[in-house]
Amino acid sequence: MQKTYILKDNKIVEDENVSAAACDVLLFVEPTAAEQQYLISELKIDEHTLASAMDPEELPRVEQEPNHTALILNRPRNYSGKDQLVFKVASMGLFMFKDKLVIVMTEDIPLFIGKRFNNVTSIQDVFLKIIYNAIAHYLEHLRVINLISEEIEKKMAESLDNKYLLNLFSLEKSLVYYISAITANGFAFEKLRTFSTRIGFDEASRETLDDIIVENTQSQKQAEIYSDILAGLMDARASIVNNNLNWLIKRLNNITIGIMVPTFVVSAFSMNVRIPLSEHYYAFWIVMALGLLSVWAMISIWKYKKW
Repeated sequence: MQKTYILKDNKIVEDENVSAAACDVLLFVEPTAAEQQYLISELKIDEHTLASAMDPEELPRVEQEPNHTALILNRPRNYSGKDQLVFKVASMGLFMFKDKLVIVMTEDIPLFIGKRFNNVTSIQDVFLKIIYNAIAHYLEHLRVINLISEEIEKKMAESLDNKYLLNLFSLEKSLVYYISAITANGFAFEKLRTFSTRIGFDEASRETLDDIIVENTQSQKQAEIYSDILAGLMDARASIVNNNLNWLIKRLNNITIGIMVPTFVVSAFSMNVRIPLSEHYYAFWIVMALGLLSVWAMISIWKYKKW
């Protein structure tokens, strides 16, 4: 799917009537074979770089071509319920020419939203603000992951169900994906700063790029902190389960011993041999009293030994 945009009154406006050659921003979502051929043959985009823009496993990178600069960027995928608390990463390609910006991605999401796009002055400005929004998207997802983990932590205190542990594992896996993607993005941004003069960034664009690098570093640190917290929470959860299991076994042992002691006393008087008290009128109650006495003695020993 192809969409065309123009810069009008310092804003990005979709215009279906403008041609691909005359537009300022050209967006392709899951480009068809014909659209890919147009990108390769007409715009001279490298075929491998174009494939990288649609491959979620591709590492971010910057490539300087004769007529454009290519940036492969990792961004968060939109979350849906079927993902089962696994937040995934997708790739997108930003190809900046002198007169237009070409965007290639596999997911149709609103790109030009937020206050950052209320005042857009150039193609370079659009390029940098898309990157800024991707970092903000990471931060939003990290906040959501933190809220979910706190809710799971509350539920774990009330239940020993394994599903909560599996949910934490899914969140931990998501954070690993995010840390890897954010770190790789950071390397690409550093290289982009190296190429800033060659690309044609002015002083304001270079300052924005510096802010992007700082924001990306902060999001990386935040993801690492959340990952460490979740890892500690999972370890604590495992320790709690083991401790609860030990207490359960101890209680079962206490119950078993508590039943065995009076049973032994009563069984001794139930043998098919002649024993004391066999002719006594209150023999039954004496035996019951001895059984209760043995239970009392056992409980006293447990309390003394602090078992």
